[in-house]
Amino acid sequence: MTADFVLRHAGRLLTCSGPAPRRGPAQNDVSPVTDGAVASLAGRIVFVGTTADCDASVTLAPGATVADLGGRTVVPGFVDPHTHVVYAGDRREELRRRLAGATYVEIAAEGGGILSTVRATRGATVDELAASALPRLAEMLACGTTTAEAKSGYGLETAAELRMLEAIRALDRLQPIDLVPTFLGAHEIPLEYRQRRQEYVDLLVGEMVPAVAAARLAEWCDVFCEDGVFTPIESREILRAGQAAGLKARIHADEMAASGGSDVAADLGARSADHLLFVEPGSAAAMARAGVVATLLPAAAFYLKIGRFAPARMLMEHGVAVALATDVNPGGGFTPSMPFVLALACFGMRMTLEEALVGATLNAAYALDRHGRIGSLEAGKLMDAVVVNGEAVDLLRVGAPAIAAVIKNGQVASGSLPG
Repeated sequence: MTADFVLRHAGRLLTCSGPAPRRGPAQNDVSPVTDGAVASLAGRIVFVGTTADCDASVTLAPGATVADLGGRTVVPGFVDPHTHVVYAGDRREELRRRLAGATYVEIAAEGGGILSTVRATRGATVDELAASALPRLAEMLACGTTTAEAKSGYGLETAAELRMLEAIRALDRLQPIDLVPTFLGAHEIPLEYRQRRQEYVDLLVGEMVPAVAAARLAEWCDVFCEDGVFTPIESREILRAGQAAGLKARIHADEMAASGGSDVAADLGARSADHLLFVEPGSAAAMARAGVVATLLPAAAFYLKIGRFAPARMLMEHGVAVALATDVNPGGGFTPSMPFVLALACFGMRMTLEEALVGATLNAAYALDRHGRIGSLEAGKLMDAVVVNGEAVDLLRVGAPAIAAVIKNGQVASGSLPG
């Protein structure tokens, strides 16, 4: 076989290869290769195995890039399956208020929170939204993210939601991270509909969802099912409308209380239920039976000062596949770093490093229905990888320069290779 990009002599190649998603004890399996090598051609992996076998079976194309890693670790590129990376405005003042003791709920009740970003985003053009998101995506890339979901949800009116999704489409072309678009018009009830909320649900179902589907601007439909936002009944109506229009379902669930969102996910066969800080064992069992992924966002819980993390161990013990995400957003998702999320998963949610790594790669790819092409180092998949200075555990050293290089489609997209 021929390759134009080769990484050799990885002390450990943590491939995360195999069927997706990983559940229960299988989530602890990262399928390691010692003294590993991975080779690709035109951005697709053609070989994964030992360096000796690579040297014996791979022919180098003219001008091929070959890097001797000198014992460094290689893991799949991180997949971030829950972000709000596109928005306008600045809510850092709210962070200062939370640090002084105000709660997210209090700030939102005063017109802050999501609605503050809505006001700014409604006034932004597609170009302005894209330009403001580019630096955030560059930070995510430097932290090892090679694929990310990106939601709308700060427009809360048809034209503004479409502009957000058009910005996401533009950003997918403008920078290396592959973006997966999600329509989240059901992110909050806008102020002008607070006294007539059913009219907003009707707008979502009758106008927004059809417009998004007709323009082919989103792959997923999401709802924030939470006390004070959308009820389980409303969430079912919106997600069913999305499914009827060809948009796959995912849901914000049980973040501030046991809201019933996880049960909606199970009932509708949503691919992912996200947050789940207050998910109950019975709901976890229903999610497992329905094959719903639990996408957990410990950095959001950390920055929102909620005082607890999602019960990852309980979910895994019930057979639910766990994925991890940053929740990059203007109000409570202040980190672009999947390695920081890994650290919080290990030390706040009692996950092993291996479970967390699978959650940030293969299971995260499954949560986005991309597991056939990303999420693991296997022949036929995209050559998306992270080269770690040292061992995989060094990813947990918050603030340390653990990442040497980020590879996207068989090219160095951030950092540099040794030599």
